[in-house]
Amino acid sequence: MPDPFIDLHAHSSVSDGTERPADLVRAAAAAGLDAVALTDHDTTAGWAEATATVRDLPLTLLPGLELSTRVGHRSVHVLGYLVDPDDHGLVAETGRIRDGRLARARRMVERIGRDHPLHWDDVLAQSRDGATIGRPHIADALVARGLEADRSAAFRGILHPASGYYEPHEAPTPLRGVELIRQAGGVPVIAHPAASSRGIVIDEPMLRELVEAGLGGLEVDHRENLAHGKRTLLDWATRYGLFVTGSSDYHGTGKPNRLGEHRTARAAFDTILSEATGSTPVIGAGSRLP
Repeated sequence: MPDPFIDLHAHSSVSDGTERPADLVRAAAAAGLDAVALTDHDTTAGWAEATATVRDLPLTLLPGLELSTRVGHRSVHVLGYLVDPDDHGLVAETGRIRDGRLARARRMVERIGRDHPLHWDDVLAQSRDGATIGRPHIADALVARGLEADRSAAFRGILHPASGYYEPHEAPTPLRGVELIRQAGGVPVIAHPAASSRGIVIDEPMLRELVEAGLGGLEVDHRENLAHGKRTLLDWATRYGLFVTGSSDYHGTGKPNRLGEHRTARAAFDTILSEATGSTPVIGAGSRLP
């Protein structure tokens, strides 16, 4: 049997993707994936729709989320697989993060609006009800207004941290994020940790703390991870007994990333399933996983 085709990082319109959860899992099946993880930012609100749809597809769904954390001005994202979506601590923290993102987005739009014809209603028009609103929605509004060519241009331009319009959002530390995911029965993985020209977003002493708190793995194969950083991540994974994943970080038309452009090995997938106690994968009709 050939190796399964597993992609453990994808977003729907519940956060900053452009496809509804149902359309996302249909796209994953059409792309030939055997398994896909739904990892919207700071929310599990898309799980029910994705679950209902995947049951009729030859696909296994790994429900998850991408938790926002911070170290100073550095953003560190922690993927959490198979958490309990009703866990009190996780629900409370993700609610605080989403509220903070919303307030921060409004302040950024107000500042941008002083220099450009952009209004809050423009941003709301680019998001679905209940979505976790963030910079990608502002980017889409800038594109719709003709102020930027596409999302990528918006992040290089008006939304760049050096533009004067940017401000960081409030979020817990990575250590707290790993603890929350483990307490919710999930398996935590640091997302694209080498996707910065400044280097890996965490250092080795912090990594040791995260491992002690229950960090499971590192997302190594990702289009934004830099080559020298990937070498360090692989070394850390070997030394600290972490599994590695490969993922697309798919956002529909919101990013150039394509489903399945990087894959996760079956062994890492099986490790996640064996360690998780918060929820279970959803196995579609005819799926060959788990």
